[in-house]
Amino acid sequence: MDREASALSLRFVELDDAAELAESYRRNQQHLKPWEPRRPDEFFTEVGQRAAAQLKLEELERGGALPWLIIEDGHIIGTMTVSGIVRGPFLSGNLGYWVDQSRQGAGVASRAVAEVCRLVSEEHGLHRLQASTLLDNEGSQRVLKRNGFEQIGMAPDYLKIDGRWQDNLLFQRIFPDPGE
Repeated sequence: MDREASALSLRFVELDDAAELAESYRRNQQHLKPWEPRRPDEFFTEVGQRAAAQLKLEELERGGALPWLIIEDGHIIGTMTVSGIVRGPFLSGNLGYWVDQSRQGAGVASRAVAEVCRLVSEEHGLHRLQASTLLDNEGSQRVLKRNGFEQIGMAPDYLKIDGRWQDNLLFQRIFPDPGE
């Protein structure tokens, strides 16, 4: 099968994914370092990933998060997580994601974000999805814009990434109400 056109799927994380997630995070540790918070050594172990998956599943159960894995050819090649879900009149969540270094530039993130947008709008009833990127993360900015996100601002010292508070560009996508 052509890797460029291979089938991707999303599914929720499971506790049994811990070993493969730990291996994937270890393999991508240097690649992800500039884009993520600093992680304790335990995060990169099966025990650490089982604990992280447990927390994500608890948030899923409470309705506060949607923790998907990106699956290609039966293997985890990244994650897509909608966190901080707020219901009521806001109906919004925050999108975060990463894709395996070996699959960069192959459209994986764009296709996975497109599917997440469909799922949160059609199946999970969200009206708005927000995402942020570091100022120099042009690849992620392209992915978001390709998927209908609009830049809505810049937040100084927004997230502590790679050990320091960093400015982020803010993006959002608004989904139409089903009756409109």
